[in-house]
Amino acid sequence: MTDNGPVRVLVTGANGYLGGAVVEALRADGHEVAGLVHGARARVPRGVPVQTADLLDTEAVTAAVREVDAVCHLAGLTRVRESLDDPLRYYEVNVGGTVSLLRAMAAAGVNKLVFASTASIYGTPERQPMTEDLPDRPPHPYAASKQAAESVIAAQASTGRLGAVVLRLFNIAGGDDPDPTRIVPRVLAAAGEGSCLSINGDGSVVRDYVHIDDAARAFAAAVAHLPEPGACRRYNIGSGIGVSVSELVAEATRLTGRTIAVGHGAAVPEPPRLIGDVDRARRELGWEPKFSDIAAILRDAWLSRQRT
Repeated sequence: MTDNGPVRVLVTGANGYLGGAVVEALRADGHEVAGLVHGARARVPRGVPVQTADLLDTEAVTAAVREVDAVCHLAGLTRVRESLDDPLRYYEVNVGGTVSLLRAMAAAGVNKLVFASTASIYGTPERQPMTEDLPDRPPHPYAASKQAAESVIAAQASTGRLGAVVLRLFNIAGGDDPDPTRIVPRVLAAAGEGSCLSINGDGSVVRDYVHIDDAARAFAAAVAHLPEPGACRRYNIGSGIGVSVSELVAEATRLTGRTIAVGHGAAVPEPPRLIGDVDRARRELGWEPKFSDIAAILRDAWLSRQRT
């Protein structure tokens, strides 16, 4: 794996929650960055050139990648419950869009890729923290579609036409998270609005939360250490720390000084504990989660909420 200097990078999904942060992290490292979006450009940082195209339109995507050296592929569908209702759409966008992008990259002679994947592909392994060597057991169509996209990327890399890094992300949080269904925005909404936070079971479920800025820095680290064509590397990107829902609520209460009312619903079948082992990313990418303790995540998200 080489230590690459500044390059021209295209970020698909540059208008997303993570996409905008990745653009900023890449620019901070001196890269020349462009965005590819399908929809509004509101979250794309100012001054970044943007092209609009549907990922499934290979011809349009080929035109977008001709002037870059590498691609960070973040565009896709990400909601678990939605994937259960419409699995075909998830495979169409997450797998079909990746195939289209790889065809476009091959046509344009671009052979470097960083792919945003998900740690949910591991399912519910007994071994915790989870390492990259665990077998894949995707529990829902969203995870399965990301696993399939990873397989396509690895297959293309095996031909010698692509050098790729796959980042399996844990629960991204902090900053201005636009998704009100995620737990950190829900907890802070309950604190800010005085509403009741509804949770499943007793709040003992433990998850690994990674700050949005740490996740974005992982993409910059991956671009700096992209392998030569023929190789595909995979890394966990998380905090390596487990936090229960009850602990999250307690910390939010302390931080905000607000009482957070909690309503306990019936427990649902879900993994009791999911934590990532991030040692490989530390060793090989030189990446370290710097801002991902839960107090820092909540503080940053609360300040973002106060500004809006």
